[in-house]
Amino acid sequence: MVIPWIQGLNAQLCQGSLGDPLVNITFGAGINPGPSLKAATTTYQYQVADCPQDGFYSVRNNTSNCFNSSWHTLVSDHTGDPNGYFMLVNASFQPSAFYLDTVKGLCGGTTYEFAAWIVNVLRSTACGVNPTQPNLTFTIENTDGSLLKSYNTNTLSVQTSPAWQQFGFFFTTPANVSNVVLRIFNNAPGGCGNDLALDDITFKPCGPQLSSSISGFSSSEVIICEGQARSFEFTCSVSAGFNNPSFLWQQSRDGITWSDIPGATTTRLTQDFSSNAVPGDYLFRLSSAEAGNMNSIGCRIVSKPLVIKVNAIPKTALESNSPICENNTLEMDATGGLTYQWNGINNFSATGSSISINNVKLSQSGKYYVLVTSDAGCKSLDSVSVVVNPSPVAGISFSVENICEGEDVQLESSGGINYQWMPETGLSATNISNPIASPELTTLYNVIVSNQFACSDTAQVTVNVAMRPGANAGPDKWIIKGNSVQLSASAAGLNAGYSWFPDAFINSTRVLQPTVNPPQDTSYILQVISNDGCGTAMDTVRVFVYKDVFVPNAFSPNDDGLNDTWNIPALAAYPEFELTVFNRAGQVVFQNKNDNRPWNGKFKGNLLPVGIYIYVIDIKGGGEKIKGTVALLR
Repeated sequence: MVIPWIQGLNAQLCQGSLGDPLVNITFGAGINPGPSLKAATTTYQYQVADCPQDGFYSVRNNTSNCFNSSWHTLVSDHTGDPNGYFMLVNASFQPSAFYLDTVKGLCGGTTYEFAAWIVNVLRSTACGVNPTQPNLTFTIENTDGSLLKSYNTNTLSVQTSPAWQQFGFFFTTPANVSNVVLRIFNNAPGGCGNDLALDDITFKPCGPQLSSSISGFSSSEVIICEGQARSFEFTCSVSAGFNNPSFLWQQSRDGITWSDIPGATTTRLTQDFSSNAVPGDYLFRLSSAEAGNMNSIGCRIVSKPLVIKVNAIPKTALESNSPICENNTLEMDATGGLTYQWNGINNFSATGSSISINNVKLSQSGKYYVLVTSDAGCKSLDSVSVVVNPSPVAGISFSVENICEGEDVQLESSGGINYQWMPETGLSATNISNPIASPELTTLYNVIVSNQFACSDTAQVTVNVAMRPGANAGPDKWIIKGNSVQLSASAAGLNAGYSWFPDAFINSTRVLQPTVNPPQDTSYILQVISNDGCGTAMDTVRVFVYKDVFVPNAFSPNDDGLNDTWNIPALAAYPEFELTVFNRAGQVVFQNKNDNRPWNGKFKGNLLPVGIYIYVIDIKGGGEKIKGTVALLR
C-alpha cells in the first residue's frame, strides 16, 4: 500500500489574508463508486470501474492495481479522509477540457484565490522512457467567454510515490460581475500516461494581510481557568490594499461555524469572560471587505483566529482509609490532576497523588487539604477529615507459664472489650479474656484485644508443657556367676534424673544403663525423677545368676504339662551361643542361635520319634563346647 503525501505550491497563490471558501468542491464522501458529476461539468464519460478507460472518469475514494499497476495506488483523497472522493481521470487522446463549471455568487470588484489539488497517477516505471504527462491550463472566464485569468501548470512529472500538488492563482472580478466559468484543460495528447486525480477545488476571497493579536500576549492562544473573570483586548493591523474597508469581528466555539459580533466594527475588540464561563475554546477573528461588499460573507477576508481556552477546574476525588487506629498507616489518595500539594494539621506537607503516614498518632486527627493542579495549570482545593481512634494496650498476667503434662492453667488478658485467642488447641474458649489452657505440648498463644473502635493490640503467652517421667528398667538378664551384664533400661520425659537400688554390685546408680554383676539372683529398681516437678516413675528388672550351664537329659513332649519342652535357661547368659541337635543319622533337627527358645521335640512341624539325640552347645567367647545327649520320651 502506498501512502500519498501532500505538496503545496505557493506560486501565484494569495499572499495576503483569505476568506472562507465561497466554493469548496470536494466531490463528497462515501463508499465506492462515487456518483457521476452533474451534466455539462465534463465532456468525459462516467465509468463505475475503479480504473476508467481513455476519455473516461470515475469518482472514487481509492484506486489500486490499475492497468497492471502502471498507476499509483491511492488509499484516500488529498486530505487523508479514507472515505473522501476524488475525480479520477484517464485523459482522452485529443487535448480537451475535462472539467467545466460555472461559479456563482462572487462579489464584483473582489480578488479571489482559485486553487485545486492534482496528482499524476502514473508510476515512474510505467510507459517506458517517454510517457505522456498531464499538462493543465486553468482559466477563469466571464460567462460571455471572455478571459479573466489563465494559469498553466506545465508538465506534471511522474513521481516515485503519489504526490498531491496544489495549483492556483488569484484574479479580480469586474464590478457587478458575480458569476464566472472555471475550465480545466488538458493540453497533453493521449497515449501511455496522461492520467490524473483532481480534488478540493476552492474559491476564497483574497485581500490585504490581516494580522491579529491578543494585547499583552505573544501567542495567538491564551489559556485561562474556569471560574476566573478576565478581560482581553484583541487587535488587528491591516496592510495596504483596501480603498474603503469595513470591519466586523466574528466569534466561534468550534472554528467551523462563525457568527458576527454586533457593533464590533473596529480593528479592536474588548472581550470579557465572566467567572461562570463554560469550559471550552472561544475563537475570535476580524473579517473585512470593501464597504460596499461587507454584507456579503463571500466577499470578506478574515484574520487567523485568536483563541481563548477556558480550561475546566480539575474534578477531584479524594479518599482516605479513615477512621483509622493509632499506630497504623493512614492512606490518602487524590485523583483528577497532574500535580498534588497536601497540607494538614501539625504543619503536615507532602506532594503526590497518594500519601501514606506511618505510625499515625491521635494528634494527627483533623482535616487535610490537597491542591490539585491540572495539566493546563488550573487548580482545585479539596479536603478530607481524618479520625484517628485510640488503640488498646493488650495486658497479660504472665508471658510464660510452666505446667506438667495433663495439667492446666488459666490465662488472663485485659485492655479491651473483645478478645480472640489463637490457636484454639487446648483452650476452654477463644473469645473470653481468661480461658483455661490445657495443651498437650508447649504452645505459644496469641490474644488479639479489641476496643469499641475495633482497634486492636496483640499479646503472647507461652505455656511450657513438661512431660511426666516414665521408667522402663528393660528386659530381664541372665548371667553366669562371676560375669556382668549391662541393663537395657529406657526412660520417658525430658529434664529427668535417674537412680537405681539396691546400690550393690552396680557400677553406677545415676546412669540409665549401668553394668551389674550380682552373685545371686537380684531385682534392680529404676527410679526416674522429673526435675520439672512432674513426679516420679519406677520399674524393676531381674538379673538371674547361674553357677553353670545345666542341661536337662530328657523331656517328654506329650502335652501333659510336665517337661513338654527341652529348655536350658542358663544359655541366656551367653548372648552369642549356638545350640545344635542331631539325630543318630547326623541330621540337624533343631538349631538355636542367640535366641534361647525351648525345643518342643518337632522337626519341620512334625513330632520326632522317641529316642536319643545328640546336642552341641558352643557358648562362644573362648569357652568350651558342651556336648551330650538328650532323651525324647513319651
